[in-house]
Amino acid sequence: MVSEDIPDDRRFTAPHTVAWSVVADDPQTRPGRRDLGRVFNEVPDLYDRARPGYPDALFADLAAITGVGERSPVLEVGCGTGQATRSLAALGCAVTAIEPGSELAALASRRLTGDVTIERSTFEEWDDHGRRFDLLVAASSWHWVDPEIGWRRAHAVLRPGGWTALLSHVVVRRPGEPEMYAETADLHERFSPGNPGWGHPPLEDDARTTDQGWHAPGDLFGPPLVRRYPTVQWLDGAGLADLLRTTSLYRALDPGVREPLLDAVAERVRTRMGDRVARRYLSVLCLAQRAG
Repeated sequence: MVSEDIPDDRRFTAPHTVAWSVVADDPQTRPGRRDLGRVFNEVPDLYDRARPGYPDALFADLAAITGVGERSPVLEVGCGTGQATRSLAALGCAVTAIEPGSELAALASRRLTGDVTIERSTFEEWDDHGRRFDLLVAASSWHWVDPEIGWRRAHAVLRPGGWTALLSHVVVRRPGEPEMYAETADLHERFSPGNPGWGHPPLEDDARTTDQGWHAPGDLFGPPLVRRYPTVQWLDGAGLADLLRTTSLYRALDPGVREPLLDAVAERVRTRMGDRVARRYLSVLCLAQRAG
């Protein structure tokens, strides 16, 4: 695996007035894959507003490495409300976006412009009608795809020499810096004691050494290239609570637990953290070229 970290001077920093952040969906704590559409489909507008996009530098590198551009056929798996889709369309690509959630797909259809077609389906059940693509992109969605099916389908729908790109956000922390979970661990335990999803994010230096997202079987793809883009976003208490409401870990909670917990978290951020908290993460681009 080739790994390249993007230097800090290329970091994307959201304005402190934007209440956005990132929490990775943990495969160990999320609902089953078949529940994907239901989980995120419940809050499409909030999902679109609260979930972060990816840095422009990531898409510039994606285009430079894969060679996609004007009219390149691109398949996106699990487009959600279309955050990554917009960036792909801005490159001039002809995007076919698959999304199983009806409300998410409807919102994406209303907001997306350019050469974009949205098709309602899971990747496993999607009918490709013989179409082949230069690039397959999955932005924070590949972990919902059954790996026994997904990798072989990805290989099958790509043209010879095509690429697969997995995008993800990894929440990280830095030693000695105030961090949301550390400040609210007692609240999490009070409202949902013993939840296996609770825990501190990894240290940033540790997260740089992991191979997030790429576990293709056999010789379907060449060696992956990984690039990481350090990002920081600033949230107020209400923004943090809204972001958490869009993640599977919190959506899996009973509303009678989730809402009091998130109200308490928002109040803690307001009263003990000056209503302003940094959320650091690495935006990860993991690329590999189709073999054969």
